[in-house]
Amino acid sequence: MAANQISRPLYEPVEEIESAESLQYNFDTIKVATDNFSEANKLGQGGFGSVYRGRLSDGEEIAVKRLSRGSGQGDLEFKNEVLLVAKLQHRNLVRLLGFCLEGNERLLVYEFVPNASLDHFIFDPSKRAHLNWERRYKIIGGVSRGLLYLHEDSRLRIIHRDLKASNILLDEEMNPKISDFGMARLFLVDQTQGNTSRIVGTYGYMAPEYVMHGQFSVKSDIFSFGVLLLEIVSGQKNNCFRHGEHVEDLLSYAWRNWREGTALNVADPLMRQISSGSEITRCIHIALLCVQVNVADRPTMNTVVLMLNSNSLSLPVPSEPAFFMHSRIASDMSLASDLNSRSDHSKSESGNQASVNEASITEFYPR
Repeated sequence: MAANQISRPLYEPVEEIESAESLQYNFDTIKVATDNFSEANKLGQGGFGSVYRGRLSDGEEIAVKRLSRGSGQGDLEFKNEVLLVAKLQHRNLVRLLGFCLEGNERLLVYEFVPNASLDHFIFDPSKRAHLNWERRYKIIGGVSRGLLYLHEDSRLRIIHRDLKASNILLDEEMNPKISDFGMARLFLVDQTQGNTSRIVGTYGYMAPEYVMHGQFSVKSDIFSFGVLLLEIVSGQKNNCFRHGEHVEDLLSYAWRNWREGTALNVADPLMRQISSGSEITRCIHIALLCVQVNVADRPTMNTVVLMLNSNSLSLPVPSEPAFFMHSRIASDMSLASDLNSRSDHSKSESGNQASVNEASITEFYPR
């Protein structure tokens, strides 16, 4: 199959889902379990609906994702998540218990993961103190193994496409579980790349080839993992990283410090004085390998897992990360735009308007 063949979206006719009776819940059962979807049981709200905590009659705790009725894309993501996640079994993936399709209601029933998502810990100054390096390294390892399972070790080959801190849930022992497969895509065994005109994802985590050209692959997930790895090490968000009074993207800051031999400056100040400095520096190095601009230069998830678990394995030298290069390009384009605005206005008056170099720039914001 050609490398640029479009991947198959993971959805089937509703009738096919309804035939999976062993996974189907009655709507009234879920309604009772969540106390009629009460605000007290609401855990949060995502791109396609709200999530509620519930308790079944046998005492089992559940998390219920209720798709918003006004979502024009809800059905597709719902079918995608049901058919995909029901086939996946791994300790670092959130387990799907079942679903409900009744009338306009679209519900996904998951195991309840008690400690909320990683972003609630890693980006909170007080809660972050509870995440020592040992726990952070455990989370990094768990996410890497879960992603390896999706890419290579399951019966399927799956691209998550929205890996980020808020989609990593933590159980009572702080074990990470990857969640939210509504945007995931299934690849055929010999397929390496897919294309889409519908760009979905979260600003700061999306690979440059995906943002600019709609191309995605396992290496897109690798890029997102690299960003996530740096966020776990630093305790700060990629797109609003602060050091002192300065603000820049985390990838550029990490690259600059790694190149200058001061990589530990990237680490959370809470961890800089510990004895695991070499391990932290190695994680920053691995993250920079994951966020390289050239897709072919990024390691596979299997290689990343090996790098994380073997200190004797030598690491290649990373090239500049995507954000570092894009910041320079944006600066050049800004200068060109400024010069262009000072030029003769006759072209714009004639109606032949175009952006610099005939390239349009789209801003992406978190959903």
